[in-house]
Order: sequence, then structure tokens, then C-alpha cells
Amino acid sequence: MSDRLPHEKGFHISWDQIHRDSRALAWRLDGQGPDDGGWRAVVAITRGGMAPAMIVARELDIRTVDTVSVKSYHHQSQGEAEVLKAPDAEMMGDGEGILIVDDLVDSGRTLELVRKMYPKAHFATVYAKPKGRPMVNTFITEVSQDTWIFFPWDMALQYVEPYRGTD
Repeated sequence: MSDRLPHEKGFHISWDQIHRDSRALAWRLDGQGPDDGGWRAVVAITRGGMAPAMIVARELDIRTVDTVSVKSYHHQSQGEAEVLKAPDAEMMGDGEGILIVDDLVDSGRTLELVRKMYPKAHFATVYAKPKGRPMVNTFITEVSQDTWIFFPWDMALQYVEPYRGTD
């Protein structure tokens, strides 16, 4: 067991990096849908999946976009996952042809819950941790389980003192 706090093994993601990685995810998903390679819709897992889903939808020219709102984190600790808002039931069906996008799969609890709802959907995340990898079909970058990812929507730019000296 490590005595580190979550921020001590941090992976900081900039807006530019999330954009590049989300475009890479779109490239990987292009032509992989069941409808002659296309996808019927993109569903973002809110809140973290919204920016990547928007970029994937733009890159793949998918106009139908919805959200599924799942709450599983309380600050930096993970609790029981619960659905707060589901996407349009008629559009979703069993998930066939639907691309579900999130920023990160960590323990896999969120995706496990959503996968039970839409077993035929394709699950894609930008980042993946080992415990959650079995829940995701496509991802871009794997990080260790004990890495805390700092996303740009969680951060603010500020001055940092240099290690040595003050000017």
C-alpha cells in the first residue's frame, strides 16, 4: 500500500492533449460501427465524457448526440454508481450502433452499470486503467491504477514558484 495522496502520482492533461487524444479515439473508431461502419449516435457519460464525445461526434460527422448521467465519484473517492439521467430510450434500444464515450475507465463500475442497460453498445474511453479495461471496447492511453488524472476542466492555470530561485 502506498502512502501517496491521489495528486502525488498525477497525470495532467491539457485541453490540447484531450483534443488530440479524442481525435485519435475518433480515428480508431472510424468505420468500426455495425451500420456499414457508421454509428447511429454518440452518448456521452457525463460529465467527463462530454468533451471527448463532442470531439468524436464532430470528427465522425455524427449528428445525434445524447448523454447518460452517472454519478460514482464524490470528490476523489469512488462510491456506488447510480444513473441520474438516461438517454432517449427509443433511440438507445439495446445499444446496437450506439457509441458510448467517457473520458476514463477507472474501476469499470460506471461502464458496467451502463453496459447492463445497453449490452450491444460500443464503449470507448480516451484513457483506461487496468481494473476497468475489460469494460471498454476501445481506448487510447492506459495509465497505472494508482495514477490520478487531472483533466483540464478540473484545473485552473496559476503561477508556480520555480524549484530554485525566485526570478
